[in-house]
Amino acid sequence: MSYPSRFLLCSAVTMQLWFGSALANGAPLENYLQQQALQEQLKQTYGAAVIPRLDQWIATLKREENMSERNKIESVNNFFNQLVYVPDDRLWGQNDYWAQPLEFLGARGGDCEDYSLAKYYTLMELGVAEEKLRLVYVKALEYNQFHMVIAYYPNKKSDPLVLDNIKGVIYPATQRPDLLPVYSFDAKSLWIMNQRKESQLAGDADRLKVWADYRSRIGQGHFKSPRMIL
Repeated sequence: MSYPSRFLLCSAVTMQLWFGSALANGAPLENYLQQQALQEQLKQTYGAAVIPRLDQWIATLKREENMSERNKIESVNNFFNQLVYVPDDRLWGQNDYWAQPLEFLGARGGDCEDYSLAKYYTLMELGVAEEKLRLVYVKALEYNQFHMVIAYYPNKKSDPLVLDNIKGVIYPATQRPDLLPVYSFDAKSLWIMNQRKESQLAGDADRLKVWADYRSRIGQGHFKSPRMIL
């Protein structure tokens, strides 16, 4: 993983670019995912085995529509944690690649950013308010490496719940002493965090240039081929 200052969380508006014009008119994400042309494109890139994974994602979206938010975050966390952790250089042939959710699902694996971004956008599609979610860049002390997770805030003053691919069980942040917070993001802002889980606004997230490359890729409707399908 790269140094924290390179990370940026994209806004909910980006979902329309990411998942296609089907969302622009308020169409459900599952409608877009069921388009034959999209599924053929994914099969050509990732093989026929991608379709059952896509169907599982669609079923998850449909099943969770009427769930409580707590059940939504548990279900989404469990769904994506089934995929395989693989570093970017092995899977994509470059040191730092943010995979789109369909690329992550197609390859059947990715690294911590891919887990976190896929969970983030799925939860927003399921109606979880954007202000309740942050991507948090932490240091995983047990592994001595930088790592990304999602923090879910049931309300503004609550201890956030941590959605993580290292530990599948969702715990409050105060019960994750193995994670040292560094930065957190939402669609508009960037915060510096400290060991007490407090944060200080550090400016507009758009200052982070990594977003430009990511935005250019997600608007094109192309999917990267991995070095291997897991």
